[in-house]
Amino acid sequence: MKLTEAKNQFVSSWGALGTHWGINRTMAQIHALLLVSTNPLTQDDVMEQLSISRGNVNMNIRELISWHLVERVIIAGERKEYFIAEKDIWKVATQIMKERKKRELDPMLKLLTQLENVEGDKKDKEVKQFVEMMGSIKTLGKNVNKVLEGVAKAEEKWFVGTLLKVLK
Repeated sequence: MKLTEAKNQFVSSWGALGTHWGINRTMAQIHALLLVSTNPLTQDDVMEQLSISRGNVNMNIRELISWHLVERVIIAGERKEYFIAEKDIWKVATQIMKERKKRELDPMLKLLTQLENVEGDKKDKEVKQFVEMMGSIKTLGKNVNKVLEGVAKAEEKWFVGTLLKVLK
């Protein structure tokens, strides 16, 4: 397989994977293109290589920047904005995890705290069962939160070594 074909296949596959991480296909494809690009790219470069509109590129690059997966770079003598992706895949993975935690888990934990405080007679069977269920889900969420925070702080070698020990 030639390099161009391999890059195109990677961009397409990364786009499909991105939908499982909570980002849209185009955003993931732009991220993939920037990951495998040796040099920073402009919006025009991305538009041309992925055959997508300027607005779509602009919106998705802004979102990738907000996820801290892509950054703007200044090239001396150039007026256009250039963009690069973080190339350290461990940092990419932990950053995606942090963003998903912030966007999904944290709001869920906040909601569960509110739902635990439902009004009603705590001796009522339905109220009691509801409060217990919300508490159980919240406990699970807090434990997941602790694991995610630990992974985010961990070094890649330590994490992989520990994971391999657990899997043996």
